[in-house]
Amino acid sequence: MTMYAALLRGINVSGHKKVPMAELRTLLTELGHGDVRTHLQSGNAVFSSASDDENALAAELERAIEKRFGFPVPCLVRDGAYLEAVAAACPFPATELEGRQLHITYYGQPVDAERFAGIDPAAFLPEEFRLGDRALYLYAPDGLGRSRLAEALSRPSLTKGVIATSRNWNTVVKLVEMTAPTGTADDGART
Repeated sequence: MTMYAALLRGINVSGHKKVPMAELRTLLTELGHGDVRTHLQSGNAVFSSASDDENALAAELERAIEKRFGFPVPCLVRDGAYLEAVAAACPFPATELEGRQLHITYYGQPVDAERFAGIDPAAFLPEEFRLGDRALYLYAPDGLGRSRLAEALSRPSLTKGVIATSRNWNTVVKLVEMTAPTGTADDGART
Protein backbone atom coordinates (compact mmCIF):
# COMPACT_ATOMS: atom_id res chain seq x y z
CA MET A 1 0.00 0.00 0.00
CA THR A 2 1.18 3.47 -0.88
CA MET A 3 0.36 6.61 1.09
CA TYR A 4 -0.99 9.46 -1.01
CA ALA A 5 -2.10 13.04 -0.49
CA ALA A 6 -5.11 14.37 -2.35
CA LEU A 7 -4.86 18.11 -2.95
CA LEU A 8 -8.25 19.61 -3.78
CA ARG A 9 -8.28 22.96 -5.52
CA GLY A 10 -10.55 25.84 -4.58
CA ILE A 11 -12.86 24.35 -1.98
CA ASN A 12 -14.23 25.91 1.21
CA VAL A 13 -13.16 29.41 0.15
CA SER A 14 -15.50 32.26 1.13
CA GLY A 15 -18.40 29.83 1.54
CA HIS A 16 -18.11 28.49 -2.00
CA LYS A 17 -17.71 24.85 -3.05
CA LYS A 18 -18.22 23.52 0.45
CA VAL A 19 -16.74 20.08 1.00
CA PRO A 20 -16.84 19.16 4.70
CA MET A 21 -13.74 17.20 5.65
CA ALA A 22 -15.75 14.52 7.45
CA GLU A 23 -17.67 13.89 4.22
CA LEU A 24 -14.44 13.86 2.21
CA ARG A 25 -13.03 11.22 4.58
CA THR A 26 -16.21 9.16 4.17
CA LEU A 27 -16.03 9.51 0.39
CA LEU A 28 -12.40 8.35 0.25
CA THR A 29 -13.25 5.39 2.47
CA GLU A 30 -16.21 4.49 0.25
CA LEU A 31 -13.82 4.51 -2.73
CA GLY A 32 -11.92 1.72 -0.98
CA HIS A 33 -8.98 3.67 0.42
CA GLY A 34 -7.53 3.10 3.87
CA ASP A 35 -5.82 5.19 6.54
CA VAL A 36 -7.93 8.19 5.52
CA ARG A 37 -7.16 11.47 7.29
CA THR A 38 -7.63 15.14 6.49
CA HIS A 39 -5.65 18.23 7.38
CA LEU A 40 -7.29 21.64 7.77
CA GLN A 41 -10.45 22.61 5.90
CA SER A 42 -8.76 23.59 2.65
CA GLY A 43 -8.79 20.28 0.83
CA ASN A 44 -5.92 18.16 2.08
CA ALA A 45 -6.51 14.45 2.57
CA VAL A 46 -4.19 11.50 2.91
CA PHE A 47 -5.03 7.87 2.27
CA SER A 48 -3.46 4.54 1.42
CA SER A 49 -4.14 2.67 -1.80
CA ALA A 50 -2.83 -0.36 -3.67
CA SER A 51 -3.01 1.66 -6.91
CA ASP A 52 0.15 3.11 -8.37
CA ASP A 53 -1.65 5.46 -10.78
CA GLU A 54 -1.90 8.98 -9.34
CA ASN A 55 -3.84 10.28 -12.34
CA ALA A 56 -6.44 7.52 -12.12
CA LEU A 57 -6.84 8.11 -8.38
CA ALA A 58 -7.32 11.85 -8.98
CA ALA A 59 -9.86 11.28 -11.78
CA GLU A 60 -11.80 8.82 -9.61
CA LEU A 61 -11.90 11.32 -6.75
CA GLU A 62 -12.97 14.17 -9.04
CA ARG A 63 -15.88 12.08 -10.37
CA ALA A 64 -16.95 11.05 -6.88
CA ILE A 65 -16.82 14.62 -5.55
CA GLU A 66 -18.88 15.96 -8.44
CA LYS A 67 -21.44 13.19 -8.01
CA ARG A 68 -21.67 13.71 -4.22
CA PHE A 69 -21.50 17.51 -4.02
CA GLY A 70 -22.79 18.60 -7.42
CA PHE A 71 -19.82 20.65 -8.60
CA PRO A 72 -16.43 19.89 -10.13
CA VAL A 73 -13.28 20.10 -8.03
CA PRO A 74 -9.88 19.69 -9.65
CA CYS A 75 -7.73 17.26 -7.66
CA LEU A 76 -4.09 16.30 -7.65
CA VAL A 77 -2.91 13.09 -6.04
CA ARG A 78 0.76 12.68 -5.12
CA ASP A 79 2.47 9.90 -3.23
CA GLY A 80 4.39 10.54 -0.04
CA ALA A 81 7.79 9.93 -1.61
CA TYR A 82 7.10 12.61 -4.21
CA LEU A 83 5.93 15.11 -1.59
CA GLU A 84 9.05 14.44 0.45
CA ALA A 85 11.32 14.86 -2.60
CA VAL A 86 9.68 18.16 -3.56
CA ALA A 87 10.07 19.49 -0.01
CA ALA A 88 13.71 18.34 0.15
CA ALA A 89 14.46 20.09 -3.16
CA CYS A 90 13.24 23.47 -1.90
CA PRO A 91 15.71 26.08 -3.16
CA PHE A 92 14.89 28.50 -0.33
CA PRO A 93 16.07 28.21 3.32
CA ALA A 94 12.81 26.75 4.63
CA THR A 95 14.09 26.22 8.18
CA GLU A 96 14.91 29.93 8.43
CA LEU A 97 11.52 31.16 7.19
CA GLU A 98 8.03 31.35 8.60
CA GLY A 99 5.57 28.90 7.03
CA ARG A 100 3.50 31.76 5.60
CA GLN A 101 6.52 33.05 3.66
CA LEU A 102 7.11 29.93 1.59
CA HIS A 103 4.64 28.19 -0.71
CA ILE A 104 4.64 25.36 -3.19
CA THR A 105 2.29 25.31 -6.14
CA TYR A 106 1.77 21.74 -7.31
CA TYR A 107 0.95 21.25 -10.99
CA GLY A 108 -0.90 18.44 -12.71
CA GLN A 109 1.87 18.17 -15.29
CA PRO A 110 5.41 19.46 -15.79
CA VAL A 111 5.63 23.18 -16.51
CA ASP A 112 8.66 24.70 -18.17
CA ALA A 113 10.37 28.04 -17.71
CA GLU A 114 8.99 29.22 -21.06
CA ARG A 115 5.52 29.50 -19.49
CA PHE A 116 6.87 32.13 -17.07
CA ALA A 117 9.22 33.94 -19.47
CA GLY A 118 7.04 37.08 -19.43
CA ILE A 119 7.59 37.62 -15.71
CA ASP A 120 10.50 39.90 -14.85
CA PRO A 121 11.87 38.51 -11.57
CA ALA A 122 13.60 41.79 -10.69
CA ALA A 123 10.26 43.62 -10.72
CA PHE A 124 9.02 41.58 -7.74
CA LEU A 125 12.07 41.46 -5.46
CA PRO A 126 12.42 40.52 -2.67
CA GLU A 127 9.78 37.98 -3.71
CA GLU A 128 11.17 35.11 -5.79
CA PHE A 129 10.09 31.88 -7.45
CA ARG A 130 11.84 28.78 -8.72
CA LEU A 131 10.55 25.86 -10.77
CA GLY A 132 10.85 22.26 -9.68
CA ASP A 133 9.40 18.95 -10.81
CA ARG A 134 5.68 19.66 -11.37
CA ALA A 135 6.08 22.31 -8.68
CA LEU A 136 6.80 25.98 -8.24
CA TYR A 137 8.44 27.33 -5.10
CA LEU A 138 7.41 30.84 -4.07
CA TYR A 139 9.15 32.97 -1.48
CA ALA A 140 6.81 35.78 -0.38
CA PRO A 141 8.26 37.50 2.71
CA ASP A 142 4.99 39.31 3.49
CA GLY A 143 2.82 36.24 2.92
CA LEU A 144 0.69 35.08 0.02
CA GLY A 145 -2.17 37.51 0.56
CA ARG A 146 0.09 40.51 -0.02
CA SER A 147 2.23 38.96 -2.75
CA ARG A 148 2.30 40.75 -6.09
CA LEU A 149 4.37 37.89 -7.52
CA ALA A 150 1.78 35.29 -6.48
CA GLU A 151 -0.87 37.34 -8.24
CA ALA A 152 1.26 37.52 -11.39
CA LEU A 153 1.99 33.78 -11.30
CA SER A 154 -1.70 32.93 -11.08
CA ARG A 155 -2.76 34.86 -14.18
CA PRO A 156 -5.02 32.75 -16.42
CA SER A 157 -2.52 32.98 -19.27
CA LEU A 158 0.08 31.24 -17.09
CA THR A 159 -2.21 28.58 -15.63
CA LYS A 160 -4.14 27.78 -18.80
CA GLY A 161 -4.48 24.07 -19.44
CA VAL A 162 -2.93 22.88 -16.19
CA ILE A 163 -4.32 22.09 -12.75
CA ALA A 164 -2.46 24.05 -10.09
CA THR A 165 -2.97 24.30 -6.33
CA SER A 166 -0.80 25.97 -3.72
CA ARG A 167 0.06 25.10 -0.13
CA ASN A 168 2.04 27.05 2.44
CA TRP A 169 5.16 25.50 3.90
CA ASN A 170 3.45 24.46 7.15
CA THR A 171 0.95 22.40 5.15
CA VAL A 172 3.69 21.02 2.89
CA VAL A 173 5.59 19.74 5.93
CA LYS A 174 2.44 18.34 7.56
CA LEU A 175 1.50 16.41 4.38
CA VAL A 176 5.01 14.97 4.14
CA GLU A 177 4.70 13.80 7.75
CA MET A 178 1.21 12.39 7.25
CA THR A 179 2.24 10.39 4.16
CA ALA A 180 5.51 9.12 5.65
CA PRO A 181 5.73 5.34 5.99
CA THR A 182 5.28 5.60 9.75
CA GLY A 183 2.39 8.05 9.38
CA THR A 184 3.26 9.60 12.72
CA ALA A 185 1.60 12.97 12.26
CA ASP A 186 -2.12 13.12 12.78
CA ASP A 187 -4.56 15.94 13.42
CA GLY A 188 -7.12 13.56 14.87
CA ALA A 189 -9.36 13.50 11.82
CA ARG A 190 -9.38 9.83 10.93
CA THR A 191 -12.01 7.40 9.75
